[in-house]
Amino acid sequence: MMLYTLISMIVYLVEIFSTVVIVQVILGLLISFNVVNLHNPAVAAIWKALSAIMDPVLKPIRRIMPDTGAIDLSPMVLLIALRLLIIFLTGLAASGF
Repeated sequence: MMLYTLISMIVYLVEIFSTVVIVQVILGLLISFNVVNLHNPAVAAIWKALSAIMDPVLKPIRRIMPDTGAIDLSPMVLLIALRLLIIFLTGLAASGF
């Protein structure tokens, strides 16, 4: 029972991290299409915080992936990897490991 609780907590944290990835992608799109501006202190602070959280995770993925020009596919690769981790952990919890 203790292992199931631990796995559930890890899955919950991975889902929160997935949400942060999606928020960063959406904010990046809003900035690139000039819907929001980095001259706004609130937007700049949020962008800086999200970049500080996500860049250490995304940089190794960006190094491995081929250059696709202006399109950054590393968040999508990270989201797929996180989803696979959730599937693995859920299966592990269901098996009663």
